[in-house]
Amino acid sequence: MTAREVDVVAAGHICVDIIPAFGEVSGTDVGEILRPGKLLEVGPASISTGGSVSNTGLALRRLGLSVSLIGKCGDDSFGDLLVEMLRREAAGSEAGMSVVPGERTSYTIVIVLPGIDRMFLHCPGSNDTFGPEDVDLGIVGRARLFHFGYPPVMKRMYACGGQELATLLRGAREAGAVTSLDMALPDPDSAAGRADWRTILEAALPHVDIFLPSLEELLFMLRRERFEELAAGAPGIADAFTADDVRELAAECIGMGAEMVVIKCGHAGAYLRTVQSVERAAGVLHNPGEWEEVEIFEPTCRVENIVSAAGSGDSSIAGFLAAMLRGEGPARCMAALTVVGAQNLSALDTVSGVRSWEETLSQLQAGPRKNPIPRHLEDLGTQRPGRV
Repeated sequence: MTAREVDVVAAGHICVDIIPAFGEVSGTDVGEILRPGKLLEVGPASISTGGSVSNTGLALRRLGLSVSLIGKCGDDSFGDLLVEMLRREAAGSEAGMSVVPGERTSYTIVIVLPGIDRMFLHCPGSNDTFGPEDVDLGIVGRARLFHFGYPPVMKRMYACGGQELATLLRGAREAGAVTSLDMALPDPDSAAGRADWRTILEAALPHVDIFLPSLEELLFMLRRERFEELAAGAPGIADAFTADDVRELAAECIGMGAEMVVIKCGHAGAYLRTVQSVERAAGVLHNPGEWEEVEIFEPTCRVENIVSAAGSGDSSIAGFLAAMLRGEGPARCMAALTVVGAQNLSALDTVSGVRSWEETLSQLQAGPRKNPIPRHLEDLGTQRPGRV
């Protein structure tokens, strides 16, 4: 494993998250709960940093790794608040943030209703003007891993067929860092939702060593008809996708250039598939040979009291990357992914539920209780497939 000054540079989308606390609400129909003209009493709001830079970057820091953050905000009140919150949580890690006069800081209102999936009211703000010039390659060159998150909510990253995203990732790799990429599900009615994501991924993935999207994101980007079919039916994508959906999408992403693909499959678990010969990511692996031609499906941990799932995917990624950077093998990294993702569910915000690496390691060694693998996914269990 390469010895460098910084473990991870977390770059990309960052915002201020405002999460009102909802108590008991009558009914489960969103249209009734959020009916125009209705006064709905809520509790205190949790105000925190959000987006991939914060969610994954600060979770990695809580797991004991050295992390530098690279993002962009305006010089408005939200920008002042954002930088101050980063400074309080991780003093010094905010040095890579660009504060741009006259621009507006991104914010998200996260609506977490009991028994109903999260909803987001999002203003992209200065994330839309983020480009390769906002990444200090001097900082990246001192890091083992460059993790970039949420290009679907960053206009320049998906415009022009993803060429600026490809330029950024290529520059990070040329600086000597292993690269990883996380996505976000775009609004179908937005410019991002209408973008040609196959073309964008074809441009970006040759420069990505570790690709960590969700199943929904990949279906939306590469199998739109299948996405719409599953989304329109009951019980929905989270419970209706098949093992073939997962395998085919992973194989396609590897065919586009990624060495490792981790697909987050919601409450069912997560799936890992790797190439026959892992070379580019070897710089952060203790034993690259054990990562070759791996296929693992890891079910989620059982959690009795879920406070919020906001940021759980980002925390899961942090668990996987932290374990990898500490020299763990693929099975242990996938187990860490589910453990840290479960930790996240205990808090309303996106970061504070994540424990230290020592506590996480203790949970791993104790063997956390697992949800059963859904019957229709059972053949995604640990295997070594043939060459992709």
